[in-house]
Amino acid sequence: MLSHRSPSPRRRPKGAFLAGVLGAVLALLAGAAGTAAAAPPPAGERLKPGTAYMGAGQRVHGGPAAEDGPSLGALSPTTGVQGIDVSHWQGSINWTSVRNAGIQFAWIKATEGTGYEDARFGANYTGAYHAGVIRGAYHFALPNASGGAVQADFFASNGGAWSRDNLTLPGVLDIEHNPYGAMCYGLSTTQMRTWINDFHTAYKARTGRDVVIYTTASWWNTCTGNWTGMYSKSPLWVAHWTSSASPTIPSGFPTWTVWQYTSTGSVPGVSGNVDRNKFNGSRDRLLALANNTP
Repeated sequence: MLSHRSPSPRRRPKGAFLAGVLGAVLALLAGAAGTAAAAPPPAGERLKPGTAYMGAGQRVHGGPAAEDGPSLGALSPTTGVQGIDVSHWQGSINWTSVRNAGIQFAWIKATEGTGYEDARFGANYTGAYHAGVIRGAYHFALPNASGGAVQADFFASNGGAWSRDNLTLPGVLDIEHNPYGAMCYGLSTTQMRTWINDFHTAYKARTGRDVVIYTTASWWNTCTGNWTGMYSKSPLWVAHWTSSASPTIPSGFPTWTVWQYTSTGSVPGVSGNVDRNKFNGSRDRLLALANNTP
């Protein structure tokens, strides 16, 4: 009669056993490292597709214009209503520590182009919400990859939606120096204006909100030709890394709503450097922006 007992396992050589234990330990360490912050490539080095982040174009192009300025870190104006912006590069974030450090708002990378979704968007978006940080999503634009409406739909379907819950900001169109190639993505100023307007129109149709525009003065002035067509539609989030009392803003915008004043800030709960931002107004006005109220 056949036996239904499993055969006895073969005794593994001692060396093989130790190698297996070592492999398991290394795998655990690799998994833990995956949740930690990873340093972006050095300034001037190209990024891999899908890995761009706010200000990436300025670093890749080595600070293309003096008006954008170098990142001045601790010299920057850390008063007023403070915020940060993050992506997968910051790794795992302790959002409770972030909020306890006085950070009131955050924008979080959700998408890029037409097919990239940030690996840490879900964790960051829900973590910020539960910590009481007023948060929103941003889309890194690739105008050479598709039309603006296509990317707006992709963004709205993958994190860029909006709800009036006192903790959700309108989505952001991050449009800046191309970290992968030609500064203006190969588009003429007329084509770029059309692309931005199409993105705005499609995003508003999906969410009911005007998209916030993140850019620099040098990029906007060069690639849109000092366009004034968005000043009455979109709040401006300007990147100008400086210790000045106010940023240089693109032609065509009367004022700034958010100012990214450094790329080398530090905040408890976030590993490594993080972009620091200032809202142009009180917390009540920040809540008005979040809730779409006058």
